Amino acid sequence: MDIDVGPVDPSVLYEQDLHVSSAVWEGQERGLLRCQEHTSLLHQWKLTDEQIKLVDKAGFGFFRKIGPMSLNNSLISALVERWRRETNTFHLPLGEMTITLDEVALVLGLEIDGDPIVGSKVGDEVAMDMCGRLLGKLPSAANKEVNCSRVKLNWLKRTFSECPEDASFDVVQAHTRAYLLYLIGSTIFATTDGDKVSVKYLPLFEDFDQAGRYAWGASALACLYRALGNASLKSQSNICGCLTLLQCWSYFHLDIGRPEKSEACFPLALLWKGKGSRSKTDLSEYRRELDDLDPSKITWCPYERFENLIPPHIKDKLILGRSKTTLVCFEKIELHFPDRCLRQFGKRQPIPQKVKRRDRKNRRLDDLDTSMSLACEEWAERGDHIVDSPGGGNVVDDGAYMEWYARISITKLYREAFLESQVMNMVK
Repeated sequence: MDIDVGPVDPSVLYEQDLHVSSAVWEGQERGLLRCQEHTSLLHQWKLTDEQIKLVDKAGFGFFRKIGPMSLNNSLISALVERWRRETNTFHLPLGEMTITLDEVALVLGLEIDGDPIVGSKVGDEVAMDMCGRLLGKLPSAANKEVNCSRVKLNWLKRTFSECPEDASFDVVQAHTRAYLLYLIGSTIFATTDGDKVSVKYLPLFEDFDQAGRYAWGASALACLYRALGNASLKSQSNICGCLTLLQCWSYFHLDIGRPEKSEACFPLALLWKGKGSRSKTDLSEYRRELDDLDPSKITWCPYERFENLIPPHIKDKLILGRSKTTLVCFEKIELHFPDRCLRQFGKRQPIPQKVKRRDRKNRRLDDLDTSMSLACEEWAERGDHIVDSPGGGNVVDDGAYMEWYARISITKLYREAFLESQVMNMVK
């Protein structure tokens, strides 16, 4: 019997031919992804008390405490194989799961409510002007410290990591902006360029009060969604974005490669600080563990026990985790689908609405502008689109959901297990 490498019903996972799982099933291994997050040198920045106050004001007071995190490339690579950019969710044997807005706030301590982070790319001349005006110093193109409006993280650290004791307030602000640019460039907005960060983010820190009004967490999630989607394509070999968030999310929800917790504190990423997981476990073993995932290995609602640690201003916004909305970060537009993962909120999971196909090719600039305008409008209405489980006659039992899910998804990546599951789904 010939069996397609894909779901029985392809209406949801319509990009299966591009997905890494199609290559895995054919025995074409791409190896471990190169994880492009650069937190290892964050501890070398020496911030003064005055700088710390500005960092707090800009919205990064909790986030800066996380610092360097050791990444498990094998675990991350295995998780990426389950990510589907059609739904912005992980497709696991027992259903879909995802990283939601409330989890960004809890794990990273970033604001998930506020103004969207939008803007446009800048040219080299404008980038240099920004550096001169907001940092007070210019990177050298001759020394390759700047290229295509992106500055090297190493230049920022070498030039600004220690603020002079007798510095004026203008100099203190410049050093703090450099730190914040380094911080986001090595974490939430890390790119596959590796050691560079775009100067386009620098004006976001011109006014520290205004910086504190941005929804940094929402933009961080938009970037991670985009990074996961790109890395899930079989043609890719790198992943960027906030991989600390991705790894911590897995530790909280899945008992796979999970280390022992540290003492509880906020932000919750610190529970895993300095705790190495089974980093020597290879990708194939993690892949098999995800294939064999059963209810005993999943914690749907892992944060309830930490409620007393959550600051009130964070707790007040957690309901946005259930907002079916649009996330933006400059040119990136990503959809947030908590309605597909309601069990993560302690609710029954109905069969989700059909996914709309996204045209990702040859998008013209004017279409992008229009889409960004609509995306910002949807974000402005985020509080009006809180999803919940349906009641009354619309309730779908778990068996009906799982029967639907088995037909639209790919729950096994190993060839033998995949064939067995597909045959069973075809005869139903």
